[in-house]
Amino acid sequence: MLLSVPPTATDLNPPRELSMATGLFVGLITLDCIYRVDRVPSSDEKIVASGSLLVAGGPATNAAVAFAALGNRAILLGALGLHPLADLIRADLATYDIEVVDLTPELKSPPPLSTILVTAATGDRAVISRNAVGRQADPAAIPKPLLTAVDIVLIDGHQMATSHAIAIAAQAQAIPIVIDAGSWKPGFEKVLPLATSVIAAAKFRLPGQTNTLSALSTLGIAEVATTHGPHPIQFCDRGTAGSLPVPQITVQDTLGAGDILHGAFCHHRLSAPFPTALIHAAAVAAHSCRHFGPRTWIENAPHQL
Repeated sequence: MLLSVPPTATDLNPPRELSMATGLFVGLITLDCIYRVDRVPSSDEKIVASGSLLVAGGPATNAAVAFAALGNRAILLGALGLHPLADLIRADLATYDIEVVDLTPELKSPPPLSTILVTAATGDRAVISRNAVGRQADPAAIPKPLLTAVDIVLIDGHQMATSHAIAIAAQAQAIPIVIDAGSWKPGFEKVLPLATSVIAAAKFRLPGQTNTLSALSTLGIAEVATTHGPHPIQFCDRGTAGSLPVPQITVQDTLGAGDILHGAFCHHRLSAPFPTALIHAAAVAAHSCRHFGPRTWIENAPHQL
């Protein structure tokens, strides 16, 4: 059965009757150096940026910020350590009331640094990052009881062993588990079947598979979706496939839009059905793309987000 669900005024501004929710976000924490440029420089060329930002980044991190910005409590679980650059990350996240649980408090190496070039005319971004290479945390470092009072869990796959342990515990407690499937990572074969909802990037593929929606549904995941930038979201909700339009906007910056969509989805899924939550999340992500950087949208967010 194929459905096409258009957004309505009611869809975009649903009633909120829940008290503040708590979300646990598990994964990558980076320090992002973001530059706005007219174009990406060629080899051996120097250019001057028209704008720059220094912020905490990573899929789980940006999702946690979005979740908190929408009125919730966000706990971020990842690897930071003792390096002075980690203090910059903590300071930025404190601005948005993110509670950071550091799995590697004695680690002396610097946190992952990402250099990001955003092309002013198109909003396209080019990213260089180390991600969590060499910074995989031991699941034994997970504090107990971390999941007390947690309403929803998001996993980005960058701390896979930790994510697997959290997912097993969350499933046992019937806590919804959302997975941000940006790219295939070893270990996802154990974590994905534990998920309640998986939202995958258009390029995400399971090994040996070409149809991501079908492959994820075959794993027994009830709610799966794939995002395609400005093109409709494809989804499958308990065997019912559909397509959801996304807002068409003038783009300033696409950096972090997918991460923000996931954070907004966690917020809305707690009070709305899967397709409706996707519509609301897409509206938040689209709004973020109207602004340079992954934070500016927050101070300019309309009430209905």
